[in-house]
Amino acid sequence: MSTRPQVSVISTSGEKTSSQLPLPAVFSAPVRPDLVHSVFTRVNKNKRQAYAVAAKAGAETSAESWGTGRALARIPRVGGSGTHRSGQAAFGNMCRGGRMFAPTKVWRRWNIKVNHNEKRYATASAIAASAVTSLVLARGHRVEQVAELPLVVSNEFESVKKTKEAVAVLKAVGAHKDVVKVIKSKKLRAGKGKLRGRRFTQRRGPLVVYSEDNGLVKALRNVPGVETASVKHLGLLQLAPGAHLGRFVIWTQGAIESLDSIYGSDSTKSIKSNYSLPSNIISNTDVNGIINSAEVQSVVRAAGSATQKRTHVLKKNPLKNKQVLLRLNPYAKTFSSEKLGSAKAEASKAKPSKGAFAKVLKD
Repeated sequence: MSTRPQVSVISTSGEKTSSQLPLPAVFSAPVRPDLVHSVFTRVNKNKRQAYAVAAKAGAETSAESWGTGRALARIPRVGGSGTHRSGQAAFGNMCRGGRMFAPTKVWRRWNIKVNHNEKRYATASAIAASAVTSLVLARGHRVEQVAELPLVVSNEFESVKKTKEAVAVLKAVGAHKDVVKVIKSKKLRAGKGKLRGRRFTQRRGPLVVYSEDNGLVKALRNVPGVETASVKHLGLLQLAPGAHLGRFVIWTQGAIESLDSIYGSDSTKSIKSNYSLPSNIISNTDVNGIINSAEVQSVVRAAGSATQKRTHVLKKNPLKNKQVLLRLNPYAKTFSSEKLGSAKAEASKAKPSKGAFAKVLKD
């Protein structure tokens, strides 16, 4: 996104205006799917409600073990007679009507703490990913008719008060196709969730981010799949639902202008305490292209050949190669000559002379 320094502002009628806005620095933040998934799974657990089975469930009968001697298990059995229940096993988790193993408790650790700057990093990454067209399309959003991403609509959008007018704006800017996708995706939920207040499922539509709510939230609250959020309270659960990057975000002009003051830039300090925008380790993500380029390979091969020559010498065994031994230990030459001299002296002492040998033969 850093290659496109400006973004166009589109009017509520769908036409490009003459105003161009500098692209906020947060859109150049690193896109980290691993970090987004890690933060999302932890933050998403913080909206759970505590649940547990009844404390006495499965253990409310007066059962007692019959002991040994009846060729039956020692599991507690219900007393009495004359009913099917009498004599049946009770209490155990393997028994019909018994308690569960390790009954759930309400004091389970439901909420999980997440580092503050880690959440900020993930949010900035999700914002940056919302401006990458390929990621938005891969997530399933229908943005083929959208002029450009990020999609910025003029501030008149914030003053829309009627749902009919809001839908007309969505149609004008090319975002209504995504709403139609949401309407068609509504299906009956499979499983017990149908009985628990969540009878239908449907896809997510566009997220409208505003700076000032002058009626926009009320106008869009009944449009299927469309969500609204203040630019000051952007969260990862809305920007990357399901921990999947690439949410289709519609920004108002005021919201896009305030991003630099919220998240900071090269010239602006962030209003968040002890926070600075994350930056990429490398500016060009085409690592294979960089490594295989002629400029890099020429230097690497030259350095590699020199290293290979050095390592070729060092790989030789100094105990078998005299030159390597002398390079490592210059005293080895003197030591070997002294050792050789002493060996010759000992050999000459041990070797009998020619006269002595002739004398032995004569005798």
